[in-house]
Amino acid sequence: MKKILVLSALTLIGLSAPAIAQNKALSTGELVKFCQLPASSEYRSFCVGYSTAIYDTYLVTRHPQNAKPFICLSQPAPPVDTVIADYVNWAKQNQQYMNTPAADSALRYLAGRFPCAKK
Repeated sequence: MKKILVLSALTLIGLSAPAIAQNKALSTGELVKFCQLPASSEYRSFCVGYSTAIYDTYLVTRHPQNAKPFICLSQPAPPVDTVIADYVNWAKQNQQYMNTPAADSALRYLAGRFPCAKK
């Protein structure tokens, strides 16, 4: 069901879905491609939606008793466009992650950029 929704969303905004069609995760390089094309509202929507979903999934899958948080955003949080632009720059400087899943590199970036205070 989730795959159908994602494919439908991608079709509606006119994006090809080679990674999803091959049943593999979106790569860092592919996400960077979508996120560095701000001239297109479709690419921006996909980038913001996918990036937000990565962070939201991190938030809802953390169990405070079993797994300590490793990403801590202070409030007010920085604007999403600022964080995405910083992630794109980080990814370009860390080429070794370009073929890894985008969710993995995004969480690595967020953990380095917004680490939790050590207690």
